[in-house]
Amino acid sequence: MEQLKHECGVAMIRLRHPLDYYRRKYGNPTWALDKLYLLMEKQHNRGQEAAGVGVVKLHSQPGHEYIFRERALGVDAISEIFGKIKARLTRDVFEQPDDDIERYAPFMGEILMGHLRYSTTGKSGISYVHPFLRRNNWRSRNMLLCGNFNMTNVDEIFSRIEASGQHPRIYSDTVMLLEQLGYALDKENHRIYRDFRDTMGGIELATAIEDNLDLSRVLAEASPAWDGGYVICGATGSGDMFALRDPHGIRPAFYYYDDDVVVLASERPVIQTTFNVRRTQVHELAPGEALMVSKAGHMSLKRVLPEAENRRCSFERIYFSRGSDADIYRERKELGHSLVPALMKMVDGDFENTVFSFIPNTAEVAYMGMVEGLEQQLDMQKSDMILKLQSEGKLDPKSLQEVMERKLRLEKVALKDIKLRTFIAEGESRNDLAAHVYDVTYGCIRNNIDTLVVIDDSIVRGTTLRQSIIKMLDRLHPRRIIVVSSSPQVRYPDYYGIDMSRMSEFIAFKAAIELLQQNGMSDVSQRVYSECLEQLKLPAAMQHNCVKDIYAPFSDESISRQIADMLTGPEINAKVDILYQTLEGLHRACPNYPGDWYFSGNYPTPGGTRLVNLAYVNYYEKFLTQTN
Repeated sequence: MEQLKHECGVAMIRLRHPLDYYRRKYGNPTWALDKLYLLMEKQHNRGQEAAGVGVVKLHSQPGHEYIFRERALGVDAISEIFGKIKARLTRDVFEQPDDDIERYAPFMGEILMGHLRYSTTGKSGISYVHPFLRRNNWRSRNMLLCGNFNMTNVDEIFSRIEASGQHPRIYSDTVMLLEQLGYALDKENHRIYRDFRDTMGGIELATAIEDNLDLSRVLAEASPAWDGGYVICGATGSGDMFALRDPHGIRPAFYYYDDDVVVLASERPVIQTTFNVRRTQVHELAPGEALMVSKAGHMSLKRVLPEAENRRCSFERIYFSRGSDADIYRERKELGHSLVPALMKMVDGDFENTVFSFIPNTAEVAYMGMVEGLEQQLDMQKSDMILKLQSEGKLDPKSLQEVMERKLRLEKVALKDIKLRTFIAEGESRNDLAAHVYDVTYGCIRNNIDTLVVIDDSIVRGTTLRQSIIKMLDRLHPRRIIVVSSSPQVRYPDYYGIDMSRMSEFIAFKAAIELLQQNGMSDVSQRVYSECLEQLKLPAAMQHNCVKDIYAPFSDESISRQIADMLTGPEINAKVDILYQTLEGLHRACPNYPGDWYFSGNYPTPGGTRLVNLAYVNYYEKFLTQTN
């Protein structure tokens, strides 16, 4: 499928001993930085627009920096950041006494935070790159913040912040969360100050405040106002650290701890590999739960928000997450396997004249599951043929051998030319280049005889399919092309961290609109627009998704047929069909990840429902502007 901009990735490490401990144990003074680098690189798929690193030193002396931050833009941001960090850590730095390294060496700290960014709001530039930093002369009032999130009620959060008397300098959800948490952090500092001000002062009082901070109180005050999918990570300048996951579990978070470290990342396998630990040692952070590490290094799990209905994201499993996770690998295979009954009907059980393949590289595991299911079907065919031959008295060694030699025709027909660049051209020239992003294996398809089945992980916008894949497959001259999607039809925008927010981009939505026009039902589009306007006058919690009515008159199959027609240009000779995964098949394959709002329109939070109605209003008003 075409590349989607994804939600972000996070990584945090909290060292539980002084720095010299790790130098002695591992023989590497930059052991923690090296681990952070690995955690980030192994999650590079989650954010290739920018990256950032923050480090907090717990034993820096007054007059010396104790919070360090480095950020960079571009696909090479991680390498650029760590190159700059390592350039500051010259050999003479590590020739200093351990105490001096502990106190003065830049980026040599006990709390390490990494972030990988894909913008989901269209806002780009270094000022929007995490981690964000709130400065103060008191260490306990400083905060580093990063996250994998998108809030659906930014206006409401902004109003709350404004009402408290604050003046955010940038209108972005990250800045608002930073200011909101900062305000709660100031209150927590003041609460402790009041408790101790009569008995101590100066450094003693500041230390007492640092030692008694309760960040769960800070999170409990700020987070109830948040509507969205999120993993929010933060650290104070005095050494407290936290990570909070949204109540529905929309965005993922995993952690590991031992006597040396506490680690958190967006994906389980990266922790397993980086720290060479078993899968059972890496735990999933529960929805609404916060991982807390105190200044003293004590780790705890705190229930901050009530756990809501499980709406863990299924699209994570289909496309974005690392397939090396044991559960994801198994789920992707099942996604392919579950498509076999419908696929068998489409090819009428004809294995002799059908070739099966996949679109590299993300659909390969689903392809393996599909092949397993097809092999089961072929075995059943063989069994029926043998029994039939036996009943007819025609079973002999020759006929038995002919039956047993029947095999699936499996070929790798698509080869991705990753070196081909299309950004140097525009318009039709770019489209022509895009058609050659993939190449084919010639000679494996019988001209105008064979049906070619290829599985992809998802079909969202259909751009790559139309401009490249179908054209490429047609060069093999099959009689018929069947494109199989291991995900259901993507019909609705996402507002929780994945850059799929413009409804008009979805090929399924375009197909439904075309069907309305073809069937003389254009009035439905107007009616849905009017209903959305009325819904937007209501509080978010009272709204329902009016856009479902766009799809209601049509079956999944009719929409799939329309999509196939729209993606097949006049230059294509083969008949093209598309087979999508069903919602039922998705839920069977990913039973613990029922978040399916991309496909069903059932958003997990009121903010998502409000935004889908708003998205349709924006689409329709733009449509009216273009047609008038």
